Amino acid sequence: MELSVCLRSQYLWRFFLVPYEPVGDSSTKLKIRNIRKTYGEVVALERVHLDLQEGEFLTLLGPSGSGKTTMLMAIAGLNDPDEGEIWIDGKLATYLPPFRRDIGMVFQNYALFPHMSIFENIAFPLRMRKFNEAFIHKEVTRVLEMIQLPEVAGRMPSQLSGGQQQRIALARAFVYEPSIILMDEPLGALDKKLRDQMQLEIKHLHEKLKITLLYVTHDQEEAMVMSDRICLMNNARIEQLGTPDELYFKPATLFAADFLGESNFLPAKVSSVRESSTLHLKLSDGTSVQAPHHNNVQEGESVRLMVRPECIRILLDNENEVNTATATLKEVFMSGPVTKYYLELAGGKEIKATQLTKGPISSIQTGDSVKIGWSKERSVVFNS
Repeated sequence: MELSVCLRSQYLWRFFLVPYEPVGDSSTKLKIRNIRKTYGEVVALERVHLDLQEGEFLTLLGPSGSGKTTMLMAIAGLNDPDEGEIWIDGKLATYLPPFRRDIGMVFQNYALFPHMSIFENIAFPLRMRKFNEAFIHKEVTRVLEMIQLPEVAGRMPSQLSGGQQQRIALARAFVYEPSIILMDEPLGALDKKLRDQMQLEIKHLHEKLKITLLYVTHDQEEAMVMSDRICLMNNARIEQLGTPDELYFKPATLFAADFLGESNFLPAKVSSVRESSTLHLKLSDGTSVQAPHHNNVQEGESVRLMVRPECIRILLDNENEVNTATATLKEVFMSGPVTKYYLELAGGKEIKATQLTKGPISSIQTGDSVKIGWSKERSVVFNS
């Protein structure tokens, strides 16, 4: 057995040793309060607060080094924090060993026991809890049917594909119905097509079983597709916490706006804040535009205006929008279902528009002057 497999197996033993006794019946399954973790002079987590509700699918999203895996390991009991508290089902669990936390864990590289059959891999946490054989057989059969792999019970992990092994790892985490299931980049080793399929499978299993999931990924599309809420992390802190819609259309910071999806950032100056619902701005080329009111800006202040590429339309002669500007078309790329237009505003600022491909591109050519437009509601203002 390879050393890496041995180490992962040790992690699994630490989860499955003895039953857990939850306290109370709170809808808040997990509470993190003021958690801090350092490695020498490096701060990996800086006083983080987070709540996870029963039945919720919450994703920790962020770039490498943002603190998401450190937080997951602290919750799992594999990495003790320096300060703060972790509460699971109303019970203080900050320094409890992993097997006392009622947590299931799914690793990126499956961490199946290579010397056990698929049936025994799934049965393992039930056997550690000393359930009788009839119950174990019933539950293992049930989860194998649930993941649509009833025929592989007698096989060994090496005889399965990567996608099948990941499903078995999920089944093993589900079978004993832990309070929370943690998933650490579980789809990172799969190819894109299989990853997309597994995203939907995990989402459907979550909806069907009403389980509580805490998921770690650096893939923003994965987080947007699967999550009830996303906890966006940056520099050891929580940058923004909210639904996928909130993070995408109402990013709270420049980092959030830039990390999720594609964005156009335009320098602008506040020309008027007199109206309670509308902010009047001037772009660097003198174009006047509008945005929703922003409480933290003042007249004459320099700001940055963010507009998503898919919110910008190339307008026909008889069309108009609240916000319009003149631009020169620099390049066009059609990538099947969407067409991307790269444009340049009169002041030299580059801007991108993305539209659904409706047919062959023939009406406008590179070098043409075009009118673009977007709604006030799709404008987001940030302090410079």
